[in-house]
Amino acid sequence: MNISDIRKQFPILDQEVNGSPLVYLDSAATSQKPLAVIEAIEKYYKEYNSNVHRGVHTLGTRATDGYEGAREKVRKFINAKSTEEIIFTRGTTTALNTVAASYGRANLKPGDEIVITYMEHHSNIIPWQQVAKETGATLKYISLTEDHALSLEEVKSTITSNTKIVSIMQVSNVLGTINPVKEIAEIAHANGAVMVVDGAQSTPHMKVDVQDLDCDFFAFSGHKMGGPTGIGALYGKKELLEKMEPIEFGGEMIDFVNLYESTWKELPWKFEGGTPIIAGAIGLGAAIDFLEEVGLDNIQAHEHKLAQYALDRLSQVDGITIYGPKERAGVVTFNIEDVHPHDVATVVDADGIAIRAGHHCAQPLMKYLNVSSTARASFYLYNTEEEVDKLVSSLIKTKEYFTNGF
Repeated sequence: MNISDIRKQFPILDQEVNGSPLVYLDSAATSQKPLAVIEAIEKYYKEYNSNVHRGVHTLGTRATDGYEGAREKVRKFINAKSTEEIIFTRGTTTALNTVAASYGRANLKPGDEIVITYMEHHSNIIPWQQVAKETGATLKYISLTEDHALSLEEVKSTITSNTKIVSIMQVSNVLGTINPVKEIAEIAHANGAVMVVDGAQSTPHMKVDVQDLDCDFFAFSGHKMGGPTGIGALYGKKELLEKMEPIEFGGEMIDFVNLYESTWKELPWKFEGGTPIIAGAIGLGAAIDFLEEVGLDNIQAHEHKLAQYALDRLSQVDGITIYGPKERAGVVTFNIEDVHPHDVATVVDADGIAIRAGHHCAQPLMKYLNVSSTARASFYLYNTEEEVDKLVSSLIKTKEYFTNGF
């Protein structure tokens, strides 16, 4: 894995920001896009822009082939059994809302339980809050260990025979924690519950096999894995998706429409109402091709090395608090004593370094950590140890500025 060659595929990285070479450490929010993705989208719009499925003309056929070909790439990428189990969505948020609104509303009642964790992204909290209110179900949280991970003992004590849905992120966007979702799925199934996995932060960075995980639903976004914004996917086991009702109605998803009732298309199209995200799907397919060429194992190993290097270097900065376990994905979240995270992000931005500051769409976790916000550096396949060094130097300067002034 030659990082220099990989970086050449990301034109946005070849620029200066505020007079310094760009150091982009915000890939957990959105990744940068390789040329292969940019060119695939450009080619669609230049050469065969057309709507899909309904048309019989040549452009329509080429667009349909591109769109459905991307679905097959997604299927293989996460090892689903069939393309019927792959539903294109706007991203992880839409996918999780679809499960909550369609499966949750139909299968929950008073006395039932939904189990999530304190580390969840708002997209995996609010839909379940709303469904719990509508159905009378109870929302329960799995507590974290001292190093901000999950213990299977705590999982077993929280999930009960009343639990109907367990929904957990595979990798935390704040802590970098890699959760044992395969083992949690076994516990969920033993209690008669379905397992939902938020894969937004795992799918771009490690091999995902939904059959091996034995999850019932799996959601992820394209824009965090080198793909365009506005596209993602929901995987669901066919037997569950077939029983679920669509939540968006209109063109594309219908079979027959009569004056007072209608019927739906077969899977997966009954969940894809309206003109689909054609260019986005084609771009996502190109991103998958790119990642598979690099190798997910290579990407994961590179990010693990970077995260460990960053932990070691950042721990040498006086007054810094780092959140999350030692073994983690490529995310390091921290605070500097007496310096607000937004000030940290502003000062390092002056050095051309892009990091994230705020609650990271995880306010319950911030409360759990007893902080209002944090700063976060997140890594991807194009980042280097030299960029980590630049971040550490800038953070030391930031601390000195707020402690002593210049």
